[in-house]
Amino acid sequence: MKQFFEQLKRDYNPVLIFTHYRHDLHQDHRLISDFTWNTFRNHLILEYEIPKYDGDLGNPNFFVHLNQENYQNKVKYILDSFPSQNSKQWFTEEIFLSILRLRGMESNAPSKYAEGFYCRKVVF
Repeated sequence: MKQFFEQLKRDYNPVLIFTHYRHDLHQDHRLISDFTWNTFRNHLILEYEIPKYDGDLGNPNFFVHLNQENYQNKVKYILDSFPSQNSKQWFTEEIFLSILRLRGMESNAPSKYAEGFYCRKVVF
């Protein structure tokens, strides 16, 4: 896994990296987050959250307000991109819209919808 991430670092120099939330209770998600931070030490990394049974949602400190087209497309892309999850009780449009609505309320989004991220370090 470390070799894979080191190869990514050689092949790409991204401006922004998205990875799983460091306190995600799913062991694979935490591992990806750890390797991301270990490999890309001088990059802007935003950690995203995934609603699930573990109830490991926290208090994000970085918000991106979404307009109606953005949040509807986001949810559609999630549902379309992970067909193996479609049978799960929690994998619904309502759940994903709910978390976006909650983050919109927390950040006072004009559209009422926002994505919440965790930002540990910002380097300019």
